[in-house]
Amino acid sequence: MVLTSTDTRRDGNPAQVGLPARKLALALTATVLGDKKPLPDIDQPLAPCVLTASLSHRDQMMARTIARITLRHLGELDAVLRHTYRRGLPSRAGNLRYILLNAAAQILFMEIGNHAAVDLAVRLTGQDRRARHHKGLVNAGLRRISEAEKEITDGLDAPVLNTPKWVFGIWSKQWGTNIAREIATAHLSEAPLDLTPKGSGQAIADLTGGALLVTGSIRLGDHGTVEKIPGYEDGDWWVQDAAASLPVKLLGNIKGKHIADLCAAPGGKTLQLAAGGANVTAIDSSESRLKRLHENLARTGLSANILVMDALTWHPAKAPDMILIDAPCNATGTIRRHPDILRTRDPARADQFVDLQARLLDHSAKIVASGGTIVFCTCSLDPREGEHQISAFLERNPDFRIVPILPDEIGGLESAITEDGHLRTLPFMTPPARNDGVTTGGMDGFFASRLVKTPA
Repeated sequence: MVLTSTDTRRDGNPAQVGLPARKLALALTATVLGDKKPLPDIDQPLAPCVLTASLSHRDQMMARTIARITLRHLGELDAVLRHTYRRGLPSRAGNLRYILLNAAAQILFMEIGNHAAVDLAVRLTGQDRRARHHKGLVNAGLRRISEAEKEITDGLDAPVLNTPKWVFGIWSKQWGTNIAREIATAHLSEAPLDLTPKGSGQAIADLTGGALLVTGSIRLGDHGTVEKIPGYEDGDWWVQDAAASLPVKLLGNIKGKHIADLCAAPGGKTLQLAAGGANVTAIDSSESRLKRLHENLARTGLSANILVMDALTWHPAKAPDMILIDAPCNATGTIRRHPDILRTRDPARADQFVDLQARLLDHSAKIVASGGTIVFCTCSLDPREGEHQISAFLERNPDFRIVPILPDEIGGLESAITEDGHLRTLPFMTPPARNDGVTTGGMDGFFASRLVKTPA
């Protein structure tokens, strides 16, 4: 990534207004597409750097939005650039492609004046020593896109264009092309904000003005900053997608049970377990990722025993009654929230987590109590990290059996239960609100399976 100018001051010149945010959007886009590094979570601060030091919160959010929309619609945007620049883009032109992608995203998918998007892109080009000779090309091409938006975008197959072929192929093989298209279509929209209540769901829904879903989560519409949502300071809830809250429900009545939460960070499921009255041991190897769990435990007044260590090396003095494995995975079920995932993964590393998941399962099988329960889950849309993983585990561990999930355990979402009794949510599935209310927004893609060890 080449950024030759680091001046982020607003000097009162109208031509400069909005430029700092575009510089940061460019840096974020280049970091993902060029360096293959993920974006920070939407509710996490950006790393301090010369580009963020003097930017307002509003400018930082504008930069995040431009970068996220660019990544979400990357396939369409590249198709538009190919249509516009039929001879291709110049080589060795610095950040030219990223500048054009960001500008086209603003023109086609954001309510920003086209003139401002074009003008700021030209200015950014002029500040890039390897791209500055192409200011005329940028200006002419973006003006063509501005003048013929509908003509250019009509006929583009957005779900397919925005999904890498190898990823779309995995989904098509598992569920068929139609379902794969529905999944990819769901990824074109931002995910809503869901809350998990510490106590009464209806009380929190009334407090926040959200919809109480049949799964027990509260779904909000426009909400602003998370810290300003009613009940935050009092620790009445925590942020957690509706799908992510379901695996803990598969453990049933957990009051007084000793439950190990392996790979616990960032801790939403640990909070659920603690709120349910369990004696929780939360284990994760990342001290930095456990920071949010410590903060949320303090905010909610809940407690858990937190161990910073590799879960595979944990050998408890007394076998836990239950183990929850929220295993590391490719996280393709969270693409709505993290559009950068599709841009930082590659087929050569698609199964990088499968071996680790298998080892976590086998280790848990050895240390869970006789007659105990293991719930294995991943936020992945890859069956190798779900259905296939459990089939292989049962072959290696014949003393375990699947206990099929029942619709009543997950709010009646029968469509989210597979023929083998696993949980499988898909991004286009939306839990209805209680009292037959209608909600929108889908949910994360999640897999979960409940396994019970045969008593000795």
